[in-house]
Amino acid sequence: MERIAAFEKVSREQFRKDWTDTFPDSSVEEADRIYDELRLPERATRGSAGYDFYTPLAITLQPGEMIKIPTGIRARMKEGWVLLCFPRSGLGFRFRMQLNNTVGVIDSDYCDSDNEGHIFVRITNDSKDGKVMSIPYQGGFVQGIFMPFGITEDDCAKEARNGGFGSTGV
Repeated sequence: MERIAAFEKVSREQFRKDWTDTFPDSSVEEADRIYDELRLPERATRGSAGYDFYTPLAITLQPGEMIKIPTGIRARMKEGWVLLCFPRSGLGFRFRMQLNNTVGVIDSDYCDSDNEGHIFVRITNDSKDGKVMSIPYQGGFVQGIFMPFGITEDDCAKEARNGGFGSTGV
């Protein structure tokens, strides 16, 4: 298999800013402790396509509740590749856990954005059976799969990315 990417933590400063923006009741010390304990995504087995992302906090969501999670992770990858993020299969099956943007699309140039390519995940417990979803601290909750992609013969995109959602004007 071709090795095309690497996961890294964003800088401590970027994580601290994003964590305290997302969870305003958190202290800088708490954000630093969480940062020190972040786990990089990894595959569970040799045959796994997906790299499991781990929660930096314990999560409990009632049906219909959602949470935005700063993962502290970014992905450096070769041009021509994309990281697609999906719910872990078991969580989707048991709780109808959804990513709020359906599929997370992490472009190869996102890593160099002003926010250091910090990957955020917003999930919802979409249970129709009244099930409370609990994910333990550092439990796997999302899986990322690297995929190659092509472009059209007449493609002329030349703009550089600077940001995440909506940064390309849409």
